[in-house]
Amino acid sequence: MTAENKRMLVQFGAGNIGRSFIGQLFSHAGFEVVFVDVDSQLVEQLNAAGGYTLVIKSSDGDRKEYIDRVRAVDGSNHEAVASVVAAADYVATSVGSSALPHIYKVLADGIQRRDRPVDIIIAENMRDGARIIAEGLHSYLPDEFPLEEWVGLVETSIGKMVPIMSEKDKNFDPLQVFAEPYNTLIVDRCGFVGEIPPLPGLKAVDHIDAYVDRKLFVHNLGHAAAAYLGYAADSTFRYIWQVLDDVERFYQVRRAMQQGAAVVRAAHPGIFTEQETDMHIDDLLERFCNKALGDTVFRVGRDLMRKLGRNDRIVGAMLLAAEHGLPFDAIATVYCAALSFKATNEAGQMDKKDAQFHKLLENQGIEGVLRDVSGLGNTEYDRNVFETVRETCSKAEKEKIEDLT
Repeated sequence: MTAENKRMLVQFGAGNIGRSFIGQLFSHAGFEVVFVDVDSQLVEQLNAAGGYTLVIKSSDGDRKEYIDRVRAVDGSNHEAVASVVAAADYVATSVGSSALPHIYKVLADGIQRRDRPVDIIIAENMRDGARIIAEGLHSYLPDEFPLEEWVGLVETSIGKMVPIMSEKDKNFDPLQVFAEPYNTLIVDRCGFVGEIPPLPGLKAVDHIDAYVDRKLFVHNLGHAAAAYLGYAADSTFRYIWQVLDDVERFYQVRRAMQQGAAVVRAAHPGIFTEQETDMHIDDLLERFCNKALGDTVFRVGRDLMRKLGRNDRIVGAMLLAAEHGLPFDAIATVYCAALSFKATNEAGQMDKKDAQFHKLLENQGIEGVLRDVSGLGNTEYDRNVFETVRETCSKAEKEKIEDLT
């Protein structure tokens, strides 16, 4: 075994992105991949198998890849996790922003045991991730610890789509994971303190904040727009591709994405041209229409509390549009459509958090949701978004009533 093959990635989170994307890229480059996860059964299965199957879903048919050089550590075993962090060549996280605070202490302990610096790849699809994680780590490190020199906090833009797997697919092979063919990992060139890992598919860029915003306000916004506008138009739509087969819905979604792209260009001047963002939108829409992926309206639209949050894909885009004097009526229409979203999974069950959202909406109305879920206050831009959404929803409701009479 060569020295390169002995290199190790510690991947926090053995879920969809961890296994279908980050683990895959590092394994194919010859790294041993050590997953850290709190699912003890999954940890046991990964250790027993030493690998897993990745199924690439495309219109050309399924293609299977076997990901090897794999083992796992139970996230509840603090000593074992700190030990692998101390020995790792790279660390990556794909646990979700709400779970990050639970790994700061063990990360900090592992970092303090190291004899060399380490880069942490933040595969979380979050804005300002490096600052947030730095603050989390500082709370568990000595005041004098040289975090900036010892740890690279590398933000990313994660564009890979991974659908929910059916119970039938899970039962067939509990370790397999499905994903689309797209395989480009965009990382912050300036975030590394060591060498950039030699991974096929890795794209190091400057101005990572522009790419993160493009992911949020074009990709994520467009995906959510398809789910919410599609469900509002026809609640029997099950798949995203079905929504986009509807010509009217397709152009509604595209217009919202174009408004989001204009926001990104205004917020990050000189990074993307209009032609580039239009091409990006067309590519995304083609990927959204991938029937083989089987991406559901439920998966894409669920978790309304988060997706209608102030800094997320819809409200965040509208606030930036208001700040830059740009139109956002198409995005406001997406917000209004989201208020009626009650899609269910294959068992006919609504997401628990979405059920809570609808109770709040019923009790407090649209204004309460705009205030308490979307966090809109009394600033000039907040009031602009608040009034635009309220008027858009009122107009949509009036038109709906007129159509029924």
